Amino acid sequence: MTRSPHIHLLAGAFLATAAFSPPARSATEIAPVEPPSRASFATAAITRGAELAALGDCIVCHTAAHGPPYAGGRAVETPFGTVYSDNITPDPVTGIGTWSAAAFRRAMRDGIDRLGRHLYPVLPYPHFVHATDDDLDALYAFLMTRQPVTRTTPPDDLPFPFSWRPLLAVWNALFLSGGVWQPDASQSTEWNRGAYLVDAVGHCGACHTPRNVLGAETGRAFSGGEAEGWYAPPLQSSSDAPTPWTVDALSTYLRTGFDRGHGAASGPMTEVTHQLAAVPDGDVRAMAVYIASLMPQAPSNTATPPVPRPVPDPAAEAMFQGSCGACHAADAPMTRAGAPSLAFSTAVNEPSPRDVVHVILQGLPWREGLAGPYMPGFASELTDEQVATLAAFVRARYTDKPAWSDIQAAVRDARKQGGGS
Repeated sequence: MTRSPHIHLLAGAFLATAAFSPPARSATEIAPVEPPSRASFATAAITRGAELAALGDCIVCHTAAHGPPYAGGRAVETPFGTVYSDNITPDPVTGIGTWSAAAFRRAMRDGIDRLGRHLYPVLPYPHFVHATDDDLDALYAFLMTRQPVTRTTPPDDLPFPFSWRPLLAVWNALFLSGGVWQPDASQSTEWNRGAYLVDAVGHCGACHTPRNVLGAETGRAFSGGEAEGWYAPPLQSSSDAPTPWTVDALSTYLRTGFDRGHGAASGPMTEVTHQLAAVPDGDVRAMAVYIASLMPQAPSNTATPPVPRPVPDPAAEAMFQGSCGACHAADAPMTRAGAPSLAFSTAVNEPSPRDVVHVILQGLPWREGLAGPYMPGFASELTDEQVATLAAFVRARYTDKPAWSDIQAAVRDARKQGGGS
């Protein structure tokens, strides 16, 4: 794996920060327990735990490609190296089968496992620290009633000092704060429910909030971030969406991965919407109410697509018509059937070309058994130069935003991150 050229600066910053930080409290081992039986958990708790696991996208991060559910091993790339997700099945040897509910709550809130080892904050414990006891216990009930899988997680690939876990105690002292989420008395019950699910269990800010050089979320909540090499757009007043989001539009998008006035989910958000399809309507609606309250308000529920602009580049026009026109041209059957203009796409209107480049290369995956958009990827059909040309053409044709200046770099990065060759 190629290391970031700034890795040594980050390491130095971390060590310097540690030198001037307060002493971290020690972490002790919590005694193991016998794996609890399914009968020891109420059916209602298991059912609610399944919904919370879907809200938190747990299966996505804790399942390796083609691996058993929740058995871990998925590689998570960070600026500091690669971290592999843990086995969270109730296997007593390689999973969490000997964890008590108290050990599970500590891991989810403090980032410390049963043995007292610090966990990397790719586990979103800075968000689950705000979860209620009842929800953490329900999530525990669900995970402890899954099929046990004996599967050892690969060792993390992190350089020193990031490989030295005790240093995470300093990170927690600096950046882990807050207790169980508290409602805002000035807001409705539905708004408060949505705020809790978004901020705690759903940990949306983990992707949609920028991070500092030490990997902690900044105070600019929901102002745009990064997820697995994709740009995660703002979910507040600086939203890149060309038409404002309504509660109804957000509800539809979160459950199906598509909205006529905004387009299709892509990248990591595709899996998020896949999971939310299994969540009760009321929870998804509450999340939409909260997020919509942070976004620019729509003057009406009717959106008019911006008019595409002519681009004086015949070669790019021909490439677009040949590769994209069958679906995205103004007179294409899909467009005539009501598919949104690319002018509605948040990705096309974003300040970074990364998401458009990723979609051109990877497409939109088919969701087996679920309705939703599909698009083939062109990674093997188009050269880097052609991908950059298409991205620049779409930006110029469908927005009045400035041209992207870093498309070639975005294409190279996307190829390295799984965009084909």
